[in-house]
Amino acid sequence: MLLIPCPHCGPRDHSEFRYGGDASKKRPAHGTADAKLWHDHVFLFDNPKGAHKEYWQHVLGCRQWMVVERDTVTQAISAARPARDGTAHA
Repeated sequence: MLLIPCPHCGPRDHSEFRYGGDASKKRPAHGTADAKLWHDHVFLFDNPKGAHKEYWQHVLGCRQWMVVERDTVTQAISAARPARDGTAHA
């Protein structure tokens, strides 16, 4: 069982969350009309091995989005913080 430490609700089972994608990728600027740029952002991604930042939403709890730092090999979670604090790419 994977426990995700929600910054608002505390540790919860991963079944309460929805994976939201790679938090290390920078989203194209609002209003960008380049279809190839958006295609690449949405559909092309790496499958990293090791530490990785991911977006997760606590859909069966507080409904807040968060950035979770998770090791994709061991499943160990080293940090979870609200996505709105703007540190996803830091």
